Order: sequence, then structure tokens, then C-alpha cells
Amino acid sequence: MTLEEKVGQVIQADIASVTPEEVAEYNLGSVLNGGNSAPFNDNHTAPENWLDLADAFWTASTDRSDGGVGIPVIWGVDAVHGHNNIVGATLFPHNIGLGAANDADLIRRIGAATATEIRVTGNDWTFAPTVAVAQNDRWGRTYESYAEIPSIVSKYSAAMVEGLQGKVNSDVFLDQHHVISTVKHFVGDGSTVDGVDQGDSQVTEEELRDIHAAGYPSAIQAGVQVAMASYNSWHGQKMHGFKPMLSDVLVDRMGFDGFVVGDWNGHGQVAGCTPQSCAQAFNAGLDMFMAPDSWKALYSNVLEQVRTGIISESRLDQAVSRILRVKMRAGIFEAGLPSERPYAGDWSVLGSAEHRALAREAVRKSLVLIKNNNQLLPLLPSSKVVVAGSGADDIAQAAGGWTLTWQGSGNTNAHFPNGQSIYAGIAEYVEANGGQIEFTANGTFSGQPDVAIVVFGEQPYAEFQGDIANVDFADEHGLELLAAFRQAGIPTVSVFLSGRPLWVNPELNLSDAFVAAWLPGSEGGGVADMLFATADGQPRYDFSGRLSFSWPADPSQALLNIQDENYSPLFPVGYGLSIHDDSPVMTLNEQVESALATDFSKRYLYAGDAVPPWQLVAADGGGSTVINQPRMSSVNGALEVVATDHNAQEDTVIVTWAGAGSLSIQGETIDIARQSNGDMALELVYQVLKPASGNISLGMYCTGPGCAGNLDLTAQLNKLTGQGWQRSAIKLSCFEQMGADMNQITRPLVIESTSGLQLQIAEAHLVANQGQASCSL
Repeated sequence: MTLEEKVGQVIQADIASVTPEEVAEYNLGSVLNGGNSAPFNDNHTAPENWLDLADAFWTASTDRSDGGVGIPVIWGVDAVHGHNNIVGATLFPHNIGLGAANDADLIRRIGAATATEIRVTGNDWTFAPTVAVAQNDRWGRTYESYAEIPSIVSKYSAAMVEGLQGKVNSDVFLDQHHVISTVKHFVGDGSTVDGVDQGDSQVTEEELRDIHAAGYPSAIQAGVQVAMASYNSWHGQKMHGFKPMLSDVLVDRMGFDGFVVGDWNGHGQVAGCTPQSCAQAFNAGLDMFMAPDSWKALYSNVLEQVRTGIISESRLDQAVSRILRVKMRAGIFEAGLPSERPYAGDWSVLGSAEHRALAREAVRKSLVLIKNNNQLLPLLPSSKVVVAGSGADDIAQAAGGWTLTWQGSGNTNAHFPNGQSIYAGIAEYVEANGGQIEFTANGTFSGQPDVAIVVFGEQPYAEFQGDIANVDFADEHGLELLAAFRQAGIPTVSVFLSGRPLWVNPELNLSDAFVAAWLPGSEGGGVADMLFATADGQPRYDFSGRLSFSWPADPSQALLNIQDENYSPLFPVGYGLSIHDDSPVMTLNEQVESALATDFSKRYLYAGDAVPPWQLVAADGGGSTVINQPRMSSVNGALEVVATDHNAQEDTVIVTWAGAGSLSIQGETIDIARQSNGDMALELVYQVLKPASGNISLGMYCTGPGCAGNLDLTAQLNKLTGQGWQRSAIKLSCFEQMGADMNQITRPLVIESTSGLQLQIAEAHLVANQGQASCSL
């Protein structure tokens, strides 16, 4: 191999930023599709387009017409709960639900089914399993963790690797019915201070080894071929550039003999590095850079660094050898064109009856019965049933993040042709057994029902965009429905959808039965299986799910784990009722500190995305558009909003005004009069990329016609064009002085402009004014 060919092998580019022709020209070793990357930039494109693109990349990489070696490229996907990027694929429960099942054989079978569906679209490699042992439930990736206790994670890690890759040292290991597996993120991602994604871990070496590294020895024993470096630091040392962990521990001490891949531009966070240049990470033991959009400059810099000796050629040879060894073990050199491999193009395998049955089994085993007063469950299917709640008929909410899109947003039931919502699963069974079913969005119903089932919970999120300040479930949509049914004298069953245990004492008190359903995926019928009896009143299944995470007793109890000295959860790890248990849950304390109760009113935009329950909205003369996909425009095209990388993947939005329009944060009516009187400020993190041709205003809008407070910032913002990132704070009292009623704010941020303006925005939230805020930027 030439030096250029070897450098190409250690670089992985995202399909949104590389063409098949470039893969051939630069001899790239791998491509990936990030959470929002897909053929034709369409996250809902047909599976056929995935396979066609896999063929195009493989054909380009193996072309030897230029005299090169033509090493086949491998394509990595985030198939983390099924082949979740693909329309029609089976979606299994996220890891937190599977942890509650405590069934390693189930995990092994899910891995095998996922591998088969990955093969249908011609991909070779999945970035799974995640083996984080999450210790702080504020972390936005908690649902990617199986448990807070290392024993479950260790057992599941080996089982999932074996399911994906086949049994090590057997004839089926990495055959053409399996795919390459990745154990991630090495190491300590679930131990960061305050549960901050990509943050710093300050645990001891013993805790890092015994708790957070528990999933790695078992995965290595199972033959895992790839380890992904973690974004997090350990005592200030970024893992992507930390040789004592990547090389000395993972390879030398643990005996890992695959290759180490980075996370999305993670090498760029190492001290002294950028996404385009980081010899430090490579020398520390990173074998393949994940350089989605920075790959071309990185290629040139690595090439130069080897030529000048900053990276030794022996280190380059070591990394390339590791990558080639994995490709050989996986049979990549003999596999041929992706479309000609086993299962390729067999669309009947995606969402097949067999795989859906497995997913439904996983849903049943993952549900945890938290409360069942008066043994309300199981329900008679002949009952008159009303079903309500935002998650009842919404497969996207039940599936959560990493579903077709990175954040799991922008999806409708039509995007899950092989799926079934929870409501649809309930309706199917009730109607088949002579019962009556009614769906209500707002809690109204016709005729007194026998029981109400309310399905509610967290909206989809992924990674750092799911980080929260405390574990209080602030969305009161479900609570209001439960209160209305209670007032009407109707027994209630809550089905709670969440990526972590949350403080829901008010909802628990208003529920006669309460089921923690986690993020069950595409098989809503599995929920119906557990809620309803047979026609003669016998349980169809018993609840076997048990908590693998501690349930908080108060909203601030995010750092709560079974090994804690003062362990005081509301419900401990291992808790879960059987359908036969007569163990009523008494009335729970609902008191919340005022600071926690109003937290959602202080945080509007984080990492370029609206913080639930807020929504980011673009509006022009044609109406309003909720921004829930990585690239969207307002109705008439006056505004374009594009999710863009800054410090992390898509952690900002670039907003371009082609005409008159507004960008705003919209949601519930909030009262921030006290904050205004206390002289708090609205803080923005942004940069001005292009000036506006006309006026620019920043405002807060309130209930009632013309109720608003706007500040003219035209001159100030235009002057900041090209001046880089800004952190500006404006006193809330300024908006009040301009006419905003701070007792009833409906839009706490409104930016209006005409054509020309281009802003890149990362954050918007309320902060205490320490003298830095005024009525201007």
C-alpha cells in the first residue's frame, strides 16, 4: 500500500459530506451515516436507496483502474435499537427498557435480528452496543444504558455482541449473516459531573474500572471488533487523546485486538486539536478518525504529519493493520457487491413477522408495573375503554431518539409502515373481544367509560440535547388528563414513556395503576398484552420487568444509585410488581422546591434545539412551521433553518432570512414577572454571519392581541457581523418596559427581520443579571 492508501484507511467520512468518487480518490477506509444523514439527505427515503448507495461506495472503493489496491470500504450505522435509520425496520425497546427485562438471551436474539435487517440494506457495521453504566439520570443518554448496576451491563454487553457478530470461535462468527459490532463509549461516559454529556468524569480509577468499564471485558471475550472512544474526559483528560486508556488499558491490559474508532469529530476536542488536525489522538491509540465533514482536511494533515514524523509510519501501519484485520475477519474482501450478499434487497425481512414478534416480546418483558392499587390490572377486554395522551397514538414518541432522525423528531405514524402505536394495539385487542374503545386528545369522551388509559411522557431526544437540570417531569399534559378522569370518577391507568426514571409523584397519585413503559419502540401491541386479561378475566402475561435504575423520591435526586451509602429511592433497583401482588402504593409527597418547579420556564434553546416543552418555530406570511428536522423552511420560504455542527454534532442552528419573517420559541404560557422584577436577563449565545437589509428586532410576546415587548437591535447586530461568537444578555425588565406582560409570556424569544440576516444560534435561557445585562447587546 502507498502512504496515501494507508492514510485513507484510517479516516471515516459521513455520507452527507463524501461521494463515492471521493472514497475512491482518497482510498477511504470507511463511511458512516450520522444521525441525520441518509441517501439524498432524506431520512425517510426508501430502503432501496440505502442499498444502491452501499453498492456505489463499494464499487468505488474496489476500483483498481488507477493501479491501487482497491480495499473495500465498510459502512457504519447507528443501529442501536434495531436498524433504526430505515423506514419499515423493526424498532426494539431502547436499552433502558431491555435492562428492566434482565434477559440476556432476549438481548442475543435482538442482536441477531438487528444484524439480519442491517444486511438487507447492504451495511457492514453497527455502532452498538452502548455499555455505559449511567449514574446520573439527568444525562441525555441515560436510555442508551441498560442499567445503573454493572452486572447487568456486563452480561448484556457480551450477549448483544454475540447476537450481532455470531458466536466467537464458531463457524458463524462474522459470517455474511452477521455484522461488525462496536462497544462504546470507552470509557466513563455515564459518570460525568452533573450528568453533562461529553463532560468530565471525576470518579476514582477503581470506580472507573469496576463500574464504568464493566461492559468491556465481556464484550472482548465475545469477540467484539471495534471500540469507540468516548467524548468525555477523565479528570480533565479527553479520552480521544488519552493513551493510558486507549492503548495501555484497552489494548494491553484488556486484550482488545480490534480497532478503536473515534466519535463524531471527537478528536477535535483534544487539547491542541481541531477536527481537521489531531496527531495527538492518533498517537494515543485512535486507529480510525470519525471525521464526518472534516475528513478531507484531516486526510491532508495526517499525510503531512506522517511525512514529517509527527506520526510515525510504524504507528500508521499498526492502525491500518488493525483495520484490515477486522475487515478480513468479517469477510469484507470476499463478500462482493453489497446487493449480492445474503438478505440484501429482501425487503420482507425489514419488519418481518418474526422480528416484530420478538420486539413485542421485548416490550412485554421490559414494562415495569409500579402501581396497581385495588389490582385494577389486568383490564377486561370487554370494557368500555377511553385512551388519551400525547403518546397513545404516536409511534415516534414511543420510539424516542435515534429513530429515523438523530433526535427522533419529524416522524409520523406513516413513517412506520410495519409498526403499531400503543392505541392501535389496545384498540385491536379490545375490539376483537367485544369491548368499546375511544381515543380522545383532550380528555373529552362520549358516555362514561369503565377505565381510562393515559399514555404520556418525554418527547424524543438524543445525546446532549436530552441533558436536563433535574429529574422533575415538568410536562403537565398527562397530569391534566389524569385529573379530569379522576374528577369524573373513572379509574385510570398511566403508561409512562421515558428515557429515564423521573419524579412523577403527582401523576402517580392520580393513577390507580402506573406502568413504566420506557421507550418501547414500534410494537405498541406489547403494551396492550400486559394491560388486558383474557376474555374470561385471566392474566395473559405477568409483569416480569424490574427496575434496573433507581426511581427518584424527589426532583433533585438525579444522582441516585444502589451502591450509594445513603440510598433512599422512592422505588429501588429490582422493584416491580407482579400482576398478582396486592401491594398498594400510598399517597406520595408532591411538594417541589419552587426553583425546580419553574425550571422549564428558564431554558428555551440548548445545543441549537428547543428544550421541551418549548418548540422552535419559523414564520412568514404563509404561516408557522415547527422546526423538528435538521433542515426546514418556513411556509413561503422566507426563513431557512439548518442544524449545524459547532462544538458537537448539530449543536447550533443557522437561520437565514430570504424575506420578512420571524424565528421564535413558543409553548406554554409562563409567568416570569418575578424574574423580571429580580432583574434577570435573557442570555443568547450566537454569531452574526450576514447583516440584514432592513430592521431586526428581538422580543417577548404575551397573551392577547398586540401584547409584546420588542427591542430594535438592527445597528447592534449588523455591527457584530463576522465578529465571531457572542454571549449577550438583555434585562427582562427591558421587554416589560416595551410593553410585554411578564405574567403571561407565550413566546419568550422572537427574532424578526427582513432579507439578508443570517444568524447561528446555540443557546437561549434566563440568567441572573450580575451587572452585565442592559437593554442592548
